[in-house]
This record gives sequence, structure tokens and C-alpha cells, in this order.
Amino acid sequence: MELNSARQKQPIRELETYEVGYENAGTVEFLVDKHGKHYFIEVNSRLQVEHTVTEEITDVDLVHAQLRVCEGRSLPELGLEQDKIQINGCAIQCRVTTEDPSRGFQPDTGRIEVFRSGEGMGIRLDSASAFQGAIISPHYDSLLVKVIASGKDLPTAATKMHRALTEFRVRGVKTNIPFLQNVLSNSQFLYATVDTQFIDGNQELFNLKPTQNRAQKLLHYLGHTMVNGPMTPIPVKAKSSPVDPVVPSVSLGEPPMGFREVLLREGPEVFARAIRQHQGLLLMDTTFRDAHQSLLATRVRTHDLKKIAPFVSHNFNNLFSLENWGGATFDVALRFRWECPWKRLQELRALIPNVPFQMLLRGANAVGYTNYPDNAVFKFCEVAKENGMDIFRVFDSLNYIPNMLLGMEAAGAAGGVVEAAISYTGDVSDPMRQKYSLEYYLKLANELVKAGTHILAIKDMAGLLKPEASRLLIGALRDRFPDVPIHVHTHDTAGAGVAAMLACAQAGADIVDVAVDSMAGMTSQPSMGAIVACTRGTKLDTGVSLDRVFDYSEYWEVARGLYAPFDCTATMKSGNADVYENEIPGGQYTNLHFQAHSMGLGNKFKEVKKAYAEANKLLGDLIKVTPSSKIVGDLAQFMVQNSLSRAEVEERADELSFPLSVVEFLQGHIGIPHGGFPEPFRSKVLKALPRIEGRPGASLPPMDFEALESDLRMAHGNEITPEDVMSAAMYPKVFQEFKEFTSNFGPVDCLNTRLFLDGPKIAEEFQVELERGKTLHIKALALGDLNKSGQREVFFELNGQLRSVLVKDTAAMKEMHFHPKALKDVRGQVGAPMPGKVVEVKVKPGQKVEKGQPLCVLSAMKMETVVNSPISGIISKVHVNADSSLEGNDLILEITE
Repeated sequence: MELNSARQKQPIRELETYEVGYENAGTVEFLVDKHGKHYFIEVNSRLQVEHTVTEEITDVDLVHAQLRVCEGRSLPELGLEQDKIQINGCAIQCRVTTEDPSRGFQPDTGRIEVFRSGEGMGIRLDSASAFQGAIISPHYDSLLVKVIASGKDLPTAATKMHRALTEFRVRGVKTNIPFLQNVLSNSQFLYATVDTQFIDGNQELFNLKPTQNRAQKLLHYLGHTMVNGPMTPIPVKAKSSPVDPVVPSVSLGEPPMGFREVLLREGPEVFARAIRQHQGLLLMDTTFRDAHQSLLATRVRTHDLKKIAPFVSHNFNNLFSLENWGGATFDVALRFRWECPWKRLQELRALIPNVPFQMLLRGANAVGYTNYPDNAVFKFCEVAKENGMDIFRVFDSLNYIPNMLLGMEAAGAAGGVVEAAISYTGDVSDPMRQKYSLEYYLKLANELVKAGTHILAIKDMAGLLKPEASRLLIGALRDRFPDVPIHVHTHDTAGAGVAAMLACAQAGADIVDVAVDSMAGMTSQPSMGAIVACTRGTKLDTGVSLDRVFDYSEYWEVARGLYAPFDCTATMKSGNADVYENEIPGGQYTNLHFQAHSMGLGNKFKEVKKAYAEANKLLGDLIKVTPSSKIVGDLAQFMVQNSLSRAEVEERADELSFPLSVVEFLQGHIGIPHGGFPEPFRSKVLKALPRIEGRPGASLPPMDFEALESDLRMAHGNEITPEDVMSAAMYPKVFQEFKEFTSNFGPVDCLNTRLFLDGPKIAEEFQVELERGKTLHIKALALGDLNKSGQREVFFELNGQLRSVLVKDTAAMKEMHFHPKALKDVRGQVGAPMPGKVVEVKVKPGQKVEKGQPLCVLSAMKMETVVNSPISGIISKVHVNADSSLEGNDLILEITE
């Protein structure tokens, strides 16, 4: 950046350097101190790139004058006499380069995908290699364009320059524009008190605001799906329906009040009393969570939930609650849908302000599959409540009371409604099954009620409750706890869900779980329409309009077609009463069915289910719900894959290599099962491995959230929110991968579901709303041929302008050879920090190196970079030689610690 003004510019003189025989225009450089004294630096026998500043404030074309001098013209002949030179105002020049300020101004290389300059009054552009499609090589200067702003004074020129740089759009390569904008906003610069220590003394100049670049990132995502197919794993090869669901009409105005009004006004205790005193059966709708978790592999996107949310708010205000969060939906959002789970909660809360939201909390495991420090569980519930969650259904996969109590305390401390859920297995109506007897459940319920639960729930995750068992269990609970609301959850795998829920209601249950008809049945919940119809006109009347249920169901019937690649009906055509024997939970039943087909065991699914029952017996007949159900499933698949019977597993337990989940369960990682661990099976498997006594998370040190937030800001910038911190606390690696994905592909949650999964067809036109008032108009134009780098150019029209992206064809690249990349999660792999040429390799295989020791030297754009060792160790392999040309992150060498 160069600055000139009447205050600083010295008189222009013809420079004659007789000593070297040079007679022409040249540039003399000085440093000026605060007293106005000049200190000579150097003379250049040419015009410097900064000459445009002088031209703007003197209105003298220096390049033209220089050429005329070369022709023999004198300065007076050109009208360049000192007393005629007038200096007007101030000018600033910014050189926009492909240098990354965040990495010490290292040159960046690549292809310019988008180039749009900022122009207007008082702005001059002297362009270099700046145009869409230009290839920025590491072997040439990094200058894109010189931007010159002029105005009556320095602040005016700086304002114009800042506005022009803000209007620039350069995509595909990093630039120094964010740094320049910080300089232009700096008060020291604006008051012209800059000295040679300016940058060192103003490190805030490197607090760079990242560009969003949302449109181009989305084009990259769409291009990837067009070239390589869906980026999210799909269990079956099926295309999304081309038909979008139609949202039923919604009346204008605010939605009618619901039970949430009572909760917000009176608090959890009064809310619970109001539920208990309510006349008629109340419903919890699971369509927004457990229904699609069971039928559609948890893949339903916020995009489709938001469309129907206003209809639910206006027409189902008398629901007890809407289950829309927690359980597997949290990590699946980050892993496979690339959505922020907190954003879903926030957006749905804004659209449905009147119906209580309910989530599934895995006790001491929060929404994870492992143990967390106690303060992490408390903090999670606190942040969930702040973001709109109301009711916390707290359970433990083994009904292990210490784990449940921690979750209950955390939910209660956050101000939420605590719904303690007893996971149900066995059959209380069968006198031959005594491990999980009626007395067992009553004793468990008594402890939970004493602990202060607001609502008592029965969580029948496999759909094992038969009508008679329902009457026995719920009737006994109602007699024992007449003032506590009772809530029952089940799955309809066997087809008896409606009958069982009606029996529960008749026995005294206040609330039962249902899903809208087109998302009900099989491994999901019983039908909402069936329950509404069967209770209409009775003392259990739900007060829900059957006509509105039909409208709601019609939306989901069409929306379900968008998720055809994940629909369980692709491989499973009906429910099955054999669930009473194998006791597989609803969601897991679907997953196991998919897995069996994907492994070519579709015709052996009966064997898988039989092995599941045998694995359950091996482990001591467990309560089966995430994560304990996964442990049983892992052991079952292990037995099928290795053709092992239960007797063989027991006999060879001391020599088999069991799945890690099984070993950790036997160590006590998720708690202690009812009746204890199976012996001698446990001792045979564990041998001398350590065992955990008591609550697994009790011994974990508190999580340092301040340190975690600081680390996240270092890695991802200052846009990190408290919700991001909680996501990283629950799933560190998954959150890191989520941030990397969104950094590359942008807000894919803005895309409709068919585009998200399959991408657009050629010549298809569509709109993408980034936010209110910002809509992209996109048309897919063409797919290019494969180039020598294994890429295809994908062409789009974006808001009327041609755009293109280069996409690696993953299938083609399998047949091509490329330099290997350094893997981020492998400490000893050293990658190139920037594209460039290897100048020198300083080590060789077998050599011992220390952390920080120079390994090699790279050169790019006249800049050399020394690559230092990140760790101490032995050089195991060198992948480059002197003169090797590298791309960013190409593997240089490997170090073994």
C-alpha cells in the first residue's frame, strides 16, 4: 500500500545520473522522520509500481512522459516544469495479490473461479492477470491488480478504497484483501502517523474477517454431486422423488396457545400437575425425530421440517409435546446432513413457539456414545434449554440409576421438565420371565419418583409391550403413583402398537407417543390417526382434528419419497412379530436390515436376528437401547461373520478377538447391568484388563470449556458460538470434520433435499435462499471432459453470470497416479505448506531429527520457505527430490516417532 499527498510529496525534478550515464525518469526512495527530514534509501532507474499515486495527485502521465523522454523530448517540451505541477488531494494504492496474510503472506496458487472488481468514482484499476479462469502459478509474481483511490484528503481516499475492496470478489485463491481492509480501518494509518514499526505494533491487523463465499462453495458441492453422486453415504441405490411436497394452507396470525404457555408461565412442577389433571389422552408427536430415525435412517433434513412447522404450530397446539431433538439426530446432523443441530432447534423454536419441545437425553452420556465429565452434561442441558428445549426424556441404556440421576439433575438444573424414562424389556405378563418383572419396574420407578422426576416414562424401544402387559405395568404404576403423569413410548414393529397404547391409556397413562400416519407403523411409532380415531367421542378423546392429521400425513407421504435412498421399505416390506423373541429396538432393526443387505446377507437376516437373541443371552439378557443395543448388535454380527454359535463363543471366549464395544461393556464403560455381568464369560474375555467400578463418568476431571473455546477459535476463527463449543465437547472429531466440510462446501442446508442428494440435471434452473432477502438463481449448464489431472469442469449460470468449478472425478482418479497427500491426523506425515518447487532436501531416510529441525526448502513466487520438523523422530521415507514441483499439502516425507 502506497500513500502520497501534498503534505508528503517533494517537488518533481529531472534526475540526471551522469555517473552511470542514465538520463530519464527514475524513482528515488527516502524515509521521512517525524521532523520532516529525508533519509536516502535507493534510486531505481525506472518507474516503480507506486507511480500511479503520483499520477493521480498531479494529473501527470508518468509512463507517457518517460516514453517521450526516451524519444529525446525534454521536460519543458512536455510541459513538466516544476512551477506548473499542481498537487491535488491524496491518493492511495493497494496491490491486491494472491498472498495469504494468515500464513505470513505465503503465495497462494490455483485457478481464479470468480473475479469481480470494485469500481466507481475516484477508483482506478491497473490490472495484471486478474480474470475468471486465470491460473495463478507459483513461478510468477502474485499481483492481481493495483487499486488506486483518490480523494480530497486521506480519510476520503481511504473510505473509497475500503468500499472498492469490499466490492471485490476473488474466489479460488486467497488474497491479501482482508489485511488491506484492516489497514484502511486503522486509526494510526488514517491519521498518517505510520512508521516502520506499524505492522509489528498493530498485530490486530491480522485479525482477518473470513469471506463467506457461500455461492461458489455451493456450486462446488453441486458439482461434486453431479460428477460423483451423493456425498452422504446411502444404503440403497434409489433416486429421490422428483415431486416436492405441498404444504397445507396455514391461517394468518399467531398460532393458538398450547401447553408451553403453562410451562413458561408457571414452571415445570405446575406444568406436570396440569398434564396430570388434563381430561383426555395427550399425544407426543415423534415425526420430527424418532419416526424418521426408525424409518429413514435419521436423514430427514431441517429444510423439510421447517416447511411443515407452521402448519403443526397452528393445527396441533394441543399436543403434549413435539419430539424433535436429541438421540442420534445430534451426531447424524453433523456427520451426514452437514447441519448444525443447534440451528435446527433454534429455527424450529421460532416457527413453533406454542408446543413444548422434547428431546432424548442418554443420561450421563448426554447425546453421545461415551462418558463425559459431569460438568459437560450439565452444560449441555443448560445450552439446550437456552436454545428452546423444554422437556428432557432422560434414560440409561442399562437402567443404571447413577447414570440416570446425573442426567435428571442436569436437566432440572437447566430449568427443564425432567421426564425420567425406564427402558422396558422382557414381558411382565409372562410369569416365566422373572429378571425384568413387574416388581423390578415398580422398584425402579419408586427411585426415580423419589429423585424428583416431573414425569415418569416407559420407554419400550423394541415394541415389546403387549396389551395385557400394558394394562399390568401402567395399572400398577398408576396405583403406586397417582399424582405423577405417566408417558409411554413404543414402536410398532410387531403391528400391535395401537392396541398396546390404547391399553396403556385405559390403564391410566396420560401421554402416549405417535407418529403421523405416513411416517408411522413398522419400526416407527403407532399411527396418530388411528389413536385419534379410536379415542374420539370417548373419555380419552385427544381433541386433535382427524382432518388436520390427514393433511399432515399427506405432506409427509410425499416428503418421504425424497428420502428413498434411506427408506427402510427398500429392503423391509413389513413389520415382524418375531421382535417379541429377538427384542431388537425399532431403529436398530432397520439398520441391521440395511447392513445385512449391504453385506450380501439379505437372505440370512433371519440368522442375524437369531444371533442377536443369542448375543443378548451371552451378555446376560440386557436392557437394549443405544448404546447397549449396539453392543449386542456388534456381538451378533461378529458371530454371524465368523459362523459362531453361542456355545462356541462361551467356550472360546478367552481366545477370540471380540469387538471393542463388547470388551468395553464388560469392563464397565457404560455402567453396571441389572443382575451384574455374566460370569465366567466376562473374566474370560477381560483376563487382566482393568475394570471400572461404579458410575463410569464419576472419575473424569471437569471439562475446561474456556480452553476448548480458545482452541476452536484458533482453528476456526472468531465465529465460534457456545453451541459450537458444546458440539465439539460431545463429538470432537465429528465437529472438526463438519467444520472442514462447511469450509469447503458452504451452507448445504439451504439446498432442497433432491439437490442435496442428487444434484441438478443439466439445464435445470432453481433457486437457493441463503437467507432472507438473499436468493441465488442457478442453472446447471454442462459437464466438461476429464482433464489430465482427473478433474471435470462443471459449468453453471449464477445470477445471470457464467461460473465454473473443477471437480475431481473420484472414479477416474482411481486409475490415475498422483503424488500422495499428507494426512492431517497422522503426526509424522509432513505436507507442503504451499505449492512450489523443492529447492533443497536437508535430510535422508534413517536420519534422526529433532522437533523444529529444517527438513527442506520450498520456493514459490520469489519466496523461500523452510519446512521444519513438527516432531522428533527418525525419517522413514522421503517422497520428494530437489526440483520436485508440489501442490499444497503434498506429502514431503514421513517421520516415525
